Parts: sequence; C-alpha cells; structure tokens
Amino acid sequence: MNIVVCVKQTIDTEAKIVLNSDGKVDVNGVTLVINPLDEYAIEEALRMKEKFGGEVTVVTLGGEEATAAIRGALAMGADQAIHIKDPALGEVDEGIVAAILAKAVEPLPYDIILAGVMDTDIGSAQVAVRMAEKLGLPSISSVTKLDINGSQATALRVIDGGLATLEVTLPAVITVVQGINEVRYPSVAGIMKAKKKPLTTVKLSDLGLNASDFALQAKVIHYTLPTPRKGGRILPGEAAESTRELARLLREEAKVL
Repeated sequence: MNIVVCVKQTIDTEAKIVLNSDGKVDVNGVTLVINPLDEYAIEEALRMKEKFGGEVTVVTLGGEEATAAIRGALAMGADQAIHIKDPALGEVDEGIVAAILAKAVEPLPYDIILAGVMDTDIGSAQVAVRMAEKLGLPSISSVTKLDINGSQATALRVIDGGLATLEVTLPAVITVVQGINEVRYPSVAGIMKAKKKPLTTVKLSDLGLNASDFALQAKVIHYTLPTPRKGGRILPGEAAESTRELARLLREEAKVL
C-alpha cells in the first residue's frame, strides 16, 4: 500500500505568541514543529505500512524552515518526502495550498492520502478536503478509527454529539483527529537514517504551475491576542451572602445570567 501524508510546519503550541508592529505573528525565536495533528496522520500511515507493506511519502509546502518538519517525519519512519518550495510564491490561502498539493500528489502512486484534520495555527480544516476535490477523490474528515480491507476503508468519524461510521472505496483522502493512535517518538537510528532518505525539492514550474496562476480568495488582515485572564476572586461572608453576590456578578459583570 502506498500512502501519501500531507504535513505542515506550525508554531509549537507551548510557545508564547507575540505580535509584531505589523500585527503579524513574530516567529523569531519560536520553535517550529510538525503540526501535531499531522503527526497522528504520519503514525497512522506507518501502521498501515507495517501491516500491508508499501511506502509512505510525505508532502509539504513551505520555505527552507519546513525542512525540519520533513526530516522529523522521515525520522519517524516515512520513506521519502517532497518539499514544494518556491521563492516566487508569496502569501497563500487554503485554496492555493490545496491546488498546489493536489498538483504535486497527482502523479504519485497512492492508495490513500492522510492528513491531520486541521492545522493548529489557522485551524481552517479546509486544505485536505479541498485537495480531494481537486483530485476528484472522496474524503472523510475527523476520523478517530480507520480500518482497511482491500480497496475498502471503514472510518469512524467524530460528529456533533457522537460518532458516525462511513465506508469509502480507495483511493480517498482521510483526515484524522487526536486519539486515533499514539504517536511514536523518532529513535536515534531513525534520526540518522532520515538524513539519507530521499527528499525531493520542487518548484512551481516543476509542477507545471506559475505563481501568477494564483490569487488570494481569503486574506488575514490582522491578528489580535486574547484578553489576558484575570485572577480569581474570593467572595467573603456567609454562604447565603456570598451566593447572592456571585449571582449579581454573573448577571451584571459577566452577563451570563
């Protein structure tokens, strides 16, 4: 079985986010990691490879800094990687990323395409399903359990208030959620082997594309940080008195009653 995994590099979820004077996220000194939800997709792909054989190919779009995320995926056990990197490509949105990834994946041999359900920085949950549309493939998102039987895949999907079981004929695009598996740590041997695994860097022209082919359909104007949390308050007095004061605060200040 040949599995393609689409990954993205994101800011570490433990990092302190700072905005610069332009209202953009300042990434200087911030640790960049594989999107945590994509790690579950990589792990699921590796388990499929161990069960059915085949190869795992990682595909990503990004600048030079994204190489670290690719090497991390290779260290986990992926066989090869494709890094789409082109200085001519400026700001992108989900539609542009989906179109470029689809073009890169299209000529590859694959039985299934995996990705995390969303990235932890933007959280749009759009790229993988839009890529599936470009490729003319069925897709199932938010999958917490996946079983493969020949050319059929059975997925347990998270929905509002419960779970749904869906079946799909491969090839298909599947996005996974946290909890579908337990992600392995790269071993020392895996890290050393990753340095020798094939990593192909391609430009847009290699895919038959040009930066002028794309126009933003969505643009982030500015970011704002959440209001800092205030410290807790202790309401003095007897239980009845403090309860009345709590009700007043919830009604007049918090406005939740």
